[in-house]
Amino acid sequence: MGKVVNINEIVQIVKELKSEGKKVVFTNGCFDILHRGHVEYLAKAKELGDVLIVGLNSDSSVKQIKGDGRPIVSQEDRAFILSNLAFVDYVVIFDEPTPYELISKIIPDVLVKGNDWAIEDVVGRDIVEANGGRVVLVELTPNRSTTNIIKTILERFCGR
Repeated sequence: MGKVVNINEIVQIVKELKSEGKKVVFTNGCFDILHRGHVEYLAKAKELGDVLIVGLNSDSSVKQIKGDGRPIVSQEDRAFILSNLAFVDYVVIFDEPTPYELISKIIPDVLVKGNDWAIEDVVGRDIVEANGGRVVLVELTPNRSTTNIIKTILERFCGR
């Protein structure tokens, strides 16, 4: 078993980690065209606990959220790249538009999202807080996004 695991595997891994007294941190996203903002965000998330689990939207999930032109990078490649970041411990791909079901199965100690979210809108907040965990909004790196990268490419190479 590597760092990219399925839902059943991560449930077992989290049980073992928690029995060892490890603090489990969870975040999620599309992570399409990985950039500095993603890397800084994930590094900040890892600082909040012992183990960082990244829920990765599948290709079909990204398409539902972002539209037909996305993702640019396949889920296999996105998972590979994320799993090779030193501070990412596990990557779990999920098909739903939100990670609610995944969060309900692993019940992380810390749920992390960017500060572009209102805390009351963070998916899974109810589960985490009901089980004694906390939700943390981390500051995002300004002017760094996949959307901006795509826009720049279109402007420079397609005249849009």
